Amino acid sequence: MKMLSIKPVLDYYATCKEFAEALQINEQDLIITNEYIYQPFFGSMNLKATVLYQEKYGLGEPSDEMAEKLYADMKGDFKRIIAIGGGTIIDISKLYALKNVSPILDLFDRKLDIIKDKQLVLVPTTCGTGSEVTNISILELKSRHTKMGLATDELFADSAVMIPELLNGLPFKFFATSSVDALIHAYESYLSPKSSAYTEIFAREAISLILKGYMEIAKNGEESRKPLLKDFLFASNYAGIAFGNAGVGAVHAMSYPLGGTYHVPHGEANYALFVGVCKAYQKGNPSGKIQEVNKIICDIIGCKEDVVYEELEKLLNAIIQRKPLREYGVTKEDLDAFTENVMTKQGRLTANNYVPLDAAAVKAIYESLY
Repeated sequence: MKMLSIKPVLDYYATCKEFAEALQINEQDLIITNEYIYQPFFGSMNLKATVLYQEKYGLGEPSDEMAEKLYADMKGDFKRIIAIGGGTIIDISKLYALKNVSPILDLFDRKLDIIKDKQLVLVPTTCGTGSEVTNISILELKSRHTKMGLATDELFADSAVMIPELLNGLPFKFFATSSVDALIHAYESYLSPKSSAYTEIFAREAISLILKGYMEIAKNGEESRKPLLKDFLFASNYAGIAFGNAGVGAVHAMSYPLGGTYHVPHGEANYALFVGVCKAYQKGNPSGKIQEVNKIICDIIGCKEDVVYEELEKLLNAIIQRKPLREYGVTKEDLDAFTENVMTKQGRLTANNYVPLDAAAVKAIYESLY
């Protein structure tokens, strides 16, 4: 059994200036980013690279339509793709390292030859996706009203770069939705049947850093996160390494129809399902490996294991308030469609469930959170 693989080189720079100088960014580079990120941190450097701002091609979660529009504006013979941004930018930028990109639906359906012909440098500016160290690109496929992932080793970055300075401008809302996503990555990968002693180390450290940080923020307010941003950036990376090897399961599988239909931000959609799935896992096999992760959580937040998920939710609600599904516009009829989507289209993820969840169990989780 494969225990652990970390494909990208992991690089660290304290500042953006150090990063730009080390990479010797030039005319053969394409930088994909957001203007509100690029101008404050890189604008004064007068870099020679071509720069495309993602927000000019669509807003919100990454989609095939957004990626197609941006790809149409990629004019030049680029040797290196440099993505500086959150999950949206990183997920779409991975595709541009490939020789054959469009039509993107054909790419996701594996109808195009997958050949990497450019170097890929990924620089996260949030503390959640961990996508800089994974081989997965997840897009909303607009015509299919769902999210899907393309997983292939050609999507691995050549370099994943940690620059804590970039998190200084991250608004609290995006800090919250991204970091809770990282926590869920760590939790799901710990319980995955593909986990190993090595992935558990990364998952455990991510859980610890995030929950301890949350306790500090819950006690002392939003601004108290500022000294902890490096910890959260590394926690996201650790969680990315863990789930990049062990996978994620039902939380992500069940959140995809919600995010794809009602355009709920990815981390928020995951949190909407998180505790419901946890409780279903606990009920399905309370004496298995879930005891280990429950103890990790209890030791950090200081509670008894019989109330672990109630106390965990109290802490998480201090950072990002969980909303019932109906508040996103979800209808009772949607729950059947969501369940069918999970059972028929998300098998790549549900294969990593801690316990098997049939259609009735999935529907029951949705109903409990409605």
